[in-house]
Amino acid sequence: MTTVLLSTADELHARVRSGRRAVVMTMGALHEGHATLIRSAREIAGPEGEVVVTVFVNPLQFGAGEDLDRYPRTLEADLKIAEQAGADAVFAPSVDEVYPGGDPQVRITAGPMGERLEGGSRPGHFDGMLTVVAKLLHLTRPDVALFGQKDAQQLALIRRMVRDLNFGIEIVAVPTVREADGLALSSRNRYLSPEERLTALALSRALFAGRDRHAAQEALRARARE
Repeated sequence: MTTVLLSTADELHARVRSGRRAVVMTMGALHEGHATLIRSAREIAGPEGEVVVTVFVNPLQFGAGEDLDRYPRTLEADLKIAEQAGADAVFAPSVDEVYPGGDPQVRITAGPMGERLEGGSRPGHFDGMLTVVAKLLHLTRPDVALFGQKDAQQLALIRRMVRDLNFGIEIVAVPTVREADGLALSSRNRYLSPEERLTALALSRALFAGRDRHAAQEALRARARE
């Protein structure tokens, strides 16, 4: 199967559809985590359906001083990964295609859910994220969209937006894919120095320790009940 590269919504809408369309949204720099999402989308869409991967670096979700200009852009490599994972098409629109006429005046607001945790240190980030997700859902017109559990707050906000605004699209969560040492796969991991990587591992170690402690407590309770 050859994956088609598309740059406009008109090209995407012109494709003949016979089954379900499953969409995986990315900002590019694809890795095994994205490939897992694409393979899951392929299973959901089935042989008669269609898998579309979007590649778009969304300027609205980058704050002042963040890495918009240096965010990795590797479209040729992304196309190969998408093809190997089973995508039918890669939709890689320009900023003008997604935001004709410049920044949109009307946007999605994340509300209180977007002001805490990551949103507390990145004001406006989740507003920009939801706005582009809404735009891409309208542009790609999927039946189902898949997102990774790694970005838990993002996933929760997308689910809430789809429910609150009656998008009529199924949202499927896919488990986090990790590297051998436990660090969640991320396009931005390449920014980490060896020392920073060790620090970053503290989060996954704490999560796994909490999981194991909870499992041990549940086992003790089960024995006590017996």
